Amino acid sequence: MFGKEKSSDERRFRVAPDVSTEVVGERASSAGVLLFSAVLFVVVLACVLGVCALATGRVTLGLIIVAALAALLAIGCCHIAQQWERVVVLRLGRFNRVSGPGLFWTIPVIESNTMRVDTRTRVTTFYAEETLTADLVPMNVDAVLFWHVWDAAAACTEVGDFTRAVEMAAQTALRDAIGRASAAEVAIRREQLDRELKRVLEEKVAPWGVTVLSVEVRDILLQKELQEAMSLEAQAEQRKKARIILMEAEHDIYEILDEMEELIGDHEAVSRLRTMHLLNESLREGKGTVVIPSAFAEGFNEGLGDLLKG
Repeated sequence: MFGKEKSSDERRFRVAPDVSTEVVGERASSAGVLLFSAVLFVVVLACVLGVCALATGRVTLGLIIVAALAALLAIGCCHIAQQWERVVVLRLGRFNRVSGPGLFWTIPVIESNTMRVDTRTRVTTFYAEETLTADLVPMNVDAVLFWHVWDAAAACTEVGDFTRAVEMAAQTALRDAIGRASAAEVAIRREQLDRELKRVLEEKVAPWGVTVLSVEVRDILLQKELQEAMSLEAQAEQRKKARIILMEAEHDIYEILDEMEELIGDHEAVSRLRTMHLLNESLREGKGTVVIPSAFAEGFNEGLGDLLKG
C-alpha cells in the first residue's frame, strides 16, 4: 500500500501530458497527404497549362506562373484529416463547422483551419506532492487520467488550452480530495478516491467538450516515520480487536457453563469441565508442558513408605 520513501531526486512527480497518444514507432505517416498534395499540384498545373495552350496556342512564362498559382490555390483549398482528427474551420474569424475525417475543402482566404484536434484517448499523469490530509499528514499521491475530446468545437472555443486546463483541473481536484480525508482513508479507500476524482473532473471539463474516462491512483507515499507510526497504530488496533473477541468468547463460554450447571446440578463437575477446556486450549497452542498429578504415583509413594518402615 505504501511505497518506500524516496528522495526528490529519485522520485520525480510531474505533470506529464501526452498530447500525442501514439507510441514511438507507431506514429501515423503524413507521406500519403504529401503525395496527394503533390499529385494535385501537378494535375492542376497540367490542366491549367493545357487549357491555356489550347486557348492561346502557346505556353509563355506568364501562363506557367498563373498555372502554378492556380495549383497552389487548389492545394490550399483541399485538405485531408486523419480518421481520429477533427478540424475546426473558421469563416472570417467566426466558427463555421468541424470537418473531417477524410477529404474536405475550404474557401481560400475566407475560411481557415484553426486547429486539428485528436479525438483518441489521451493519458495524463498528475500528482499532489506534500499535500496535507485532514489530519495534517503530508502525503505524495501520483495518479493517471484517461480522457478524450468529444466536441472539438467546444475544446477550441470555450477554453484557451484545453490540454493544460485538464491537467490543472485534475491536479486541483486531487489536492482537494486529499485535504478532505485522513491519511488512512486516502491510503485504504483508493477506489473511492478514484470515483470522487472522476465525478469532480466530469463536472469541470464537460463544458470544454472533454470526457473523463477514468482516474486511477497509482502510488501513495508517506514519510518513513509516519509509516512506522501508522504501522504501530494498526498493530495496536488489531491487538485490541483480538482481546475484545477473546473476551466475548469467554463470556459466551461462561454462559454455556451456567446453563450446564443448571442442567447437571453439580458445580464441581462444571468446574472440572472448564478446567479440561482450558487444558485443551493450552495443549493445542503447544507453548508449554502440563503436569497432572496421578493416583498411580501416589500408590507408589504409599508402598515405598511402608517398605521403609518395615
